[in-house]
Amino acid sequence: MDTNKQETPPKQQTLWQKLGPGLVTGAADDDPSGIATYSQSGAAFGYGILWTVFFTFPLMVGIQIVSARIGRVTGHGLAANIRSHYAPWLLYCIVGLLLIANTINIAADIGAMAAALKLLIGGPAHWYAVGFAVLSLVLQVFVPFPRYAPILKVLTLALFAYVATVFVVQVPWGEVLVRTFVPAMSSNADYVVAVVAVFGTTISPYLFFWQASQEVEEQRATDGDEPLREAPDQAESHLRRIRIDTYIGMAFSNIVAFFIMLTAVVTFNAHGITDIQSSAQAAEALRPLAGEFAFALFAAGIVGTGLLAVPILAGSAAYAVAESFKWRIGLGLKLLQARGFYTILTIATLMGMALNFTPIDPIKALFWTAVINGVIAVPIMAVMMLMAVRSDIMGRFVIKRRLKVLGWLATVVMAFAVVAMAATWGK
Repeated sequence: MDTNKQETPPKQQTLWQKLGPGLVTGAADDDPSGIATYSQSGAAFGYGILWTVFFTFPLMVGIQIVSARIGRVTGHGLAANIRSHYAPWLLYCIVGLLLIANTINIAADIGAMAAALKLLIGGPAHWYAVGFAVLSLVLQVFVPFPRYAPILKVLTLALFAYVATVFVVQVPWGEVLVRTFVPAMSSNADYVVAVVAVFGTTISPYLFFWQASQEVEEQRATDGDEPLREAPDQAESHLRRIRIDTYIGMAFSNIVAFFIMLTAVVTFNAHGITDIQSSAQAAEALRPLAGEFAFALFAAGIVGTGLLAVPILAGSAAYAVAESFKWRIGLGLKLLQARGFYTILTIATLMGMALNFTPIDPIKALFWTAVINGVIAVPIMAVMMLMAVRSDIMGRFVIKRRLKVLGWLATVVMAFAVVAMAATWGK
């Protein structure tokens, strides 16, 4: 087989071609549920919460590069590696909590998309929820992965709506710079919970599973590409691509998160509106404060980011469950070739949609889902870091000192945030 056809030298690739799993993963972090969390935090705590997105950036980069490397080096996702090297109870606890959190997240995202579309054009929100769920499933199940992956990349452009929104509202940029980098932090229990929720939204378990699995998908979809343990000659170009992809993807994610928070600070918080319950409510509240154009941009962005995030939430859950039971996996396979994988993907999406038809309010559960993500991220990150330094898993591609420091620092920070939240609980 002529592998030279598949090994395009990096210098011949455009920047857009180098971007893939890292960009999509970063953009998916700013899903409608993330928008709600960032808007809630900005409205409630003003400038005192903006520092969090800058603080988490290097931590997010480090842990996402670790997850991507595990996938590309081993040729297996995180769940498959945990299954092979750790106790079953650990695997099932992690995957079970991930499935629950992702399903609630899907429900909230679908509900937010439907509410945003209703704000834009009117009509029945419940039927919009059904339509978004069906569209997501059709794309994932029936569109081949090589054609589906570029669709996800294009959907990341929806996030520019939130960059544009900031520039159509009044922003005191001098005050923003000073109060972002010299923040007035608080030991108030609500503030600590908000910080953990932001961390749990930004450094989220489903992102680890998704990026690792997408590296596996891309490797399997490209003739001539092999796991790096088996083809070390391919390592230089792929590891460089992973770094570029992840740095840009996470920077994009955190910049957008900053703009969403900043919009909430200079509109809602500045006008005494401190209680934002959903991304759709945030969009609606912008209308009298910032005008129709800002409202339309914000609402349209919710729909675009939801179309990106719902498949990733459902897909990461499907990868984790299918790998746990040694089922065939992958969006690159046809429905009958990976029935178990697609069954989990379908169930997670449809259950998320169905929650919007029950008395349960998934939007109210969102903030606490982010907190749960922050809690379960800690053991997942610790296991990832332990795997990444094992030569029996990573071969010659065990991570070096810089990634070790970033990865363990991210893990310790998440653990400290969770402990701080527990210590202030009830105060």
